[in-house]
Amino acid sequence: MSLKNRIREYFHTDYRPGERLLVQKIDFFILTFCCVSYLVNYLDRNNLANAYVSGMREDLNFVGNQYNEILVCFTIGYVLGQIPCNLSLHYIKPRYFFPMMMCLWGGLTMVTASVQRPQSIMAIRFFLGLCEASTFVGTHYILGSWYTERELGKRSGLFTASGLAGTMIGGFIQTGIYERLHMRHGMAGWRWLFIIDGLLVFPVALYGFFLFPDTPHTTNAPYLSEAERELARSRVPPPQREKSPITLGFLKKVLTSWYWWGFVMLWVIAGETESFSTKSLLHLYMENHPSIEYSVPQKNNYPTGVPAVGIISTLFWATLTDFLGGKRYLVGYWIGITGVVTSAMILTAAKDPTSSLSTRMTFAAYYWAGSVYACQATFFAWCNDAMRYESPVFRSVVLAGMNLGNNAVDAWWGIVFYPASTAPWFNRGMWAMIATSIALAIWTAILTYGVWRLHRNRAINEAPGQSTGLDPEKSGHHVGTKESSSV
Repeated sequence: MSLKNRIREYFHTDYRPGERLLVQKIDFFILTFCCVSYLVNYLDRNNLANAYVSGMREDLNFVGNQYNEILVCFTIGYVLGQIPCNLSLHYIKPRYFFPMMMCLWGGLTMVTASVQRPQSIMAIRFFLGLCEASTFVGTHYILGSWYTERELGKRSGLFTASGLAGTMIGGFIQTGIYERLHMRHGMAGWRWLFIIDGLLVFPVALYGFFLFPDTPHTTNAPYLSEAERELARSRVPPPQREKSPITLGFLKKVLTSWYWWGFVMLWVIAGETESFSTKSLLHLYMENHPSIEYSVPQKNNYPTGVPAVGIISTLFWATLTDFLGGKRYLVGYWIGITGVVTSAMILTAAKDPTSSLSTRMTFAAYYWAGSVYACQATFFAWCNDAMRYESPVFRSVVLAGMNLGNNAVDAWWGIVFYPASTAPWFNRGMWAMIATSIALAIWTAILTYGVWRLHRNRAINEAPGQSTGLDPEKSGHHVGTKESSSV
């Protein structure tokens, strides 16, 4: 088939009767809630970096690596919450659980405005991490429950891009708050940031409580007719019945499965290639520049270029891998190249730190490195694709395990390789990034081969049995089944 015909087929999909309207409905109600909730999630998560460079460090007398220690406290809570939050979706309806967690993290964000010392922020951020653990992997589980394989990448990309948009606009919001509200009623601008970000959460939570559709097999959404609910269930594989996951047998199944080790290790490695952005290294570079004194608006606005690049990269790769039939692994190779080259650029710039060329090269490297955010959407879509015929609870645990594994490493990774005391160049971290990027390319190749074996065996077996997930050679699950779907 020619490229022109493939493009035409991709953008002009045949629908079954009523399917186009169904997809439009679930796109509106699922994606609006998930994307806006993730946007405010990232606002609440990343406002710490904006506040830190907008007066919080001086007002609260931060010393040493206390900023990194706060990040670790959040990460520990985030790790501990991953699997319990995703398992909760099987006992509490998502339209109740997601808004409940949102209200909790919104309240905690507002409480941060009252702190008087860094240790108080550490305690708050731990519980904030517990609550925010519900959003990312929970949404990927929901997306994998509703959308066909050909639809999934783009929706995952839109979801990830919404979080990056929260990171990007957070800088502009902080700039506006600082300029207009700083010392209003005697309160510093960075404190107003936490109050306003927290307030934004509650209307979104209310929207989800009334209109989120849960999953195809449990939905009672008033805007879906019974015929549309049946059609929604027919678009995805019927869920395999899984006994209660709170058993040793289920734990053994998970920990001995190829899915768990393959995809958890993928995200353990890939997640650390995002360290340039998630550790706010460009903020710290500007805060500690050897020759330039940046203003507060500059320190908040210039780093927004990183998530802007991330949004473009995420949407590009999510759409491209859908168009190429789910070849999510291509992103792994792109990130491997990006991580090696951008780290080398910063190491080179550090040799002449006060020159204008050094500054330009460093900014270019951090902006380019923002493109690695594409792996969030594509790699979680990859896992959803591969586990499409597994039980929902098994799939949800593996998705949660991916984020758990990465954040368990991330809890100490920043302290070891990117402590604030090594700003502005983070030489140790640059070498760690090079090694991580090479490891990602190698693991991507290994996992690609494993998924290819799954694809081949399901194509051979006309009547595949229930997979145990123990060995891809014994599993008959095809990750490339085509279904009628929309763009």
